Amino acid sequence: MRDVAAMKVPVRTILHVDMDAFYAAVEQLDNPVWRGKPVIVGAPPDRRGVVATCSYEARRYGVHSAMPSRAAGKLCPSGIFVPPRMERYEEVSAIIMGIFLEFTPLVEPLSLDEAFLDVSGAPAQWGGGISIAKELKRRICERTGGLTASVGVARNKFLAKVASDLNKPDGLTVVPDDVNGVIAFLAPLPVKRLWGVGKVSEERLSQAGIRTIGQLQVLPHAVLEEYFGVAGAKHIQELCSGVDDRPVETAIEEKSFSGEHTFDQDCADMEKVRQVLLEQVERVGERLRAAGRTGSTVHIKVRFGDFRTITRQTAIKPPTDSDKTLRDAAFTLLSRENICQPVRLIGFGVSGLAHSGNGEPVGEQLLLGDLLPSGLDMRQAALDRAVDRLRQTFGRHALKRGQWRSPSE
Repeated sequence: MRDVAAMKVPVRTILHVDMDAFYAAVEQLDNPVWRGKPVIVGAPPDRRGVVATCSYEARRYGVHSAMPSRAAGKLCPSGIFVPPRMERYEEVSAIIMGIFLEFTPLVEPLSLDEAFLDVSGAPAQWGGGISIAKELKRRICERTGGLTASVGVARNKFLAKVASDLNKPDGLTVVPDDVNGVIAFLAPLPVKRLWGVGKVSEERLSQAGIRTIGQLQVLPHAVLEEYFGVAGAKHIQELCSGVDDRPVETAIEEKSFSGEHTFDQDCADMEKVRQVLLEQVERVGERLRAAGRTGSTVHIKVRFGDFRTITRQTAIKPPTDSDKTLRDAAFTLLSRENICQPVRLIGFGVSGLAHSGNGEPVGEQLLLGDLLPSGLDMRQAALDRAVDRLRQTFGRHALKRGQWRSPSE
C-alpha cells in the first residue's frame, strides 16, 4: 500500500443523505394504519412485476427491492402491496430537496430520496457537518410529518455514502477525519462496499479468502492488478484508503431518456403492444421537452415470454423532441421485426441528447428522412406542448392518443 498520508486530498465536509425506505415510508405516512406493518410498494403478488421498495417490517421477512412480487408474496403473506405513486413521492422529495438548499447550494441529487451535500462553506452558525446533519434530520422529520433519513458525514462522497448505509434507519454516522482513522473505519467492512466491486469480483475475492476491505488494504498493488486490471487496481487502492476527489456536482445531465412496460401476462395482441409503445414514446417526449433537450438516436426494447430480448435503434437527423417523429421511428423499428410471438416487455428510449434552446424546436425536423413542411413542424411542436400542459394540469390520463399507425400503413 502506498503512503496514503502523502496524498493530497481536498478538505471538504460532505453529507450523504438517504431517506429510509422512502416510498414505503410515504405510504405509511399517508395511511397511519399501515405504520408498523409490512408495506411493499410494487406490483401485487398475484401479478407479474417487481418490488420497488418495502418497509423495514417487510424486510424482516427477506423482501427486498427488485425481487419478483410473487416471491415477495410468498415470503410475506401478510404484506400490504401498494402501487407506486410517483407524483406523491416527487411532491415529498421536493420538500426534502428544499431543506437541503437551506444549508448549501451544493446539492447533488442522486434520486428522489438521496443526495450529496457539500457543506464545507456553510455558515459558521450551523456549527459544522455533524450539527448540520442533526438539524437537517430534524427539519425533514418535522416538515414531512415524520419521515426519517440516514446521514453519513465524511470528507468525501465515497466515505459519506458508505457511512449513511451503516446505521439505518434514522442513522447518523461520522467517519474519522484523519487518514489512520479512515483506514480503520473501512477495514472491517465487506469488499462489496467498494464502488467497482461487483458480484463477480466479490466472488473471485471470496474464493481467495479476501472478504473485507482491510484484507485488500494490505495487498501489494501488483496483486490488485491481477483482480482489477491496471486502472481498476489504482481505483480500488484509493478507495481502500478512503481517497475520493470527486466534487459534488450540482448539474448532472442525463445522457438518455427511456421507459419500459412489463405486461401482466405475455401479450400476443400487437395493437396493444403498439399502444403501450406509443404511451412510452409520449412519456419520453414529454421529458425531453421539459428538460429542453432533443435526441438523435431512438431505440426500442422487446422482451418475449421466453425472456429473449432484442434491442433496435435508428438515427434521427436533426435531433428532435417531436412525439410524431419519435413515434414514427419507434413504430418503424417495431414493424421491421415482424413479431409473431407474445411480448413480455416493451421499452422505448432516446439518446444522443442535445439542448433544444429555451424549450423551442431546433431547426426543421426530419420524418425518417423526409423533411416536414416547416408550418406543419411548428404546429406539431405547439400541439405537443399543449398536450404536455393539459396533462400536467389534469393528469396523464386526461388525454390519450391512440390508433396512430406506422409510416408504412
